[in-house]
Amino acid sequence: MFSSAIQRLNDRRHAAGEVGEDAGFTLIELMVVLLILAILLAIAIPTFLGVTKSANDRAAQSNLNTALLNAKAQYQNNSQAYPLTPALVTALSSAEPSLQFVNGATTASADQNHISVFATADNAALVMAAFSVQTKNCWVVVDTPTSTAAIAPFAAAQTPTVAVDTTLATTTASAVAFSTTQLGPTYAEIKNVTTGQCEASALTTSTAGSYRYSFTAFPSI
Repeated sequence: MFSSAIQRLNDRRHAAGEVGEDAGFTLIELMVVLLILAILLAIAIPTFLGVTKSANDRAAQSNLNTALLNAKAQYQNNSQAYPLTPALVTALSSAEPSLQFVNGATTASADQNHISVFATADNAALVMAAFSVQTKNCWVVVDTPTSTAAIAPFAAAQTPTVAVDTTLATTTASAVAFSTTQLGPTYAEIKNVTTGQCEASALTTSTAGSYRYSFTAFPSI
């Protein structure tokens, strides 16, 4: 009797094993799983790309804030006057080796880790720019501790308004100008820079581009 019970258990195990070997997903079940995965990917990929783009913009902003702090130190050390661009680039490169500074009179920033630097000839103002590769935005910080002569990219006729969004010409690129008399930092964003670079001494928008600026912080992304 005991042996027959064991035999019946063994028969059940063998039967269960055989059923397990033959069991599997049907084609419809597999298609449902693949459909769910496709939906999840469709949601996740744009979110991931958006986060990546935002991270590039924030990195450019952070790098410019760091560069501005170091530039202000050079301004104070130079008897409250910005050194000429080549000397300023050398000083900033030494003070902040984690960033790469280039002469903005001749060289543009092609990514958020390269800072294009331009000091006006009268030593009164500074422009620094960094390009965000993912969003094609050019982030700019301008510092005018004192009024400067009307030297590009400055224009006396322009008086920026805080957080204004100015849409420029849609057929040709337009020059970006800043006030020569607005004292202190100006933070700007130039959108859709299709040239893939930002040159501090000659800031321009691309076709249908726009730029906006603030006197307190970088415009919201």
